[in-house]
Formats: sequence, structure tokens, C-alpha cells
Amino acid sequence: MGEQSRVTAADAVTVEEQPWGRLEWMVSAALGNSATMTVGRCYIRPGEQNPRHYHPNCDEVLHVLQGTIEHTVADDKVAMGPGDTISIPSGAVHNARNVGADEAIFVICFSTPNRETVGE
Repeated sequence: MGEQSRVTAADAVTVEEQPWGRLEWMVSAALGNSATMTVGRCYIRPGEQNPRHYHPNCDEVLHVLQGTIEHTVADDKVAMGPGDTISIPSGAVHNARNVGADEAIFVICFSTPNRETVGE
């Protein structure tokens, strides 16, 4: 691999514990392995949800790997399960709620290496 390529080993992700689950970051400017995007995984426990928020400086793509979530963007709600993907534009207020019996796991990607998040 060239100087621009860098593998983040599974045991080297940055973990942020949250009251509702956790975020794991694999790619970002803070990790020093991208100048163009942020990539992570989000885990939400059954019956929990992350707070409504928005990203003023980037779009987000969310892809469900496991579980069932209800994703809300503005006032629209959509049920999502494994294999479903949603594109969320910059500035759109959104959040995910785990409506299933299993932990929900999804990949989250942002169009900037320095993701900003503003809570509602």
C-alpha cells in the first residue's frame, strides 16, 4: 500500500460510548487516515435512540447491517432493516431509533474528514 493508504485494524478503532449505544470511528481527519471523509459504525441498543441532530458541514450516508430502525429525517419516518441505505443531506435534522429486539448496527459515512454535529 502507498503512503496515502492506511488500514485501521479492528482493535484500533476509536470508540465513543453513548447512553444509547456507541460509535466506532475507523476513518477521519482526527485519526489521520483521510483528508476527504469520515467513516464509522453506530450501535444502538434495543428500545434506544440517538438524539435528533444535524450535520451543518456534510452529507451522511447510513447503511443498516443488523437490526431494525426507524429513521426520522425532519418529519418523515422510514423503517429500515439490513441492506437498507439512506442518504441524509447536510443540515437535515435526523435520528435513528432501534425498534427491534436485537442491537442495531449500521455503517455511517460523511462527506468530510471533520464531521460537525449539532444537537437539537
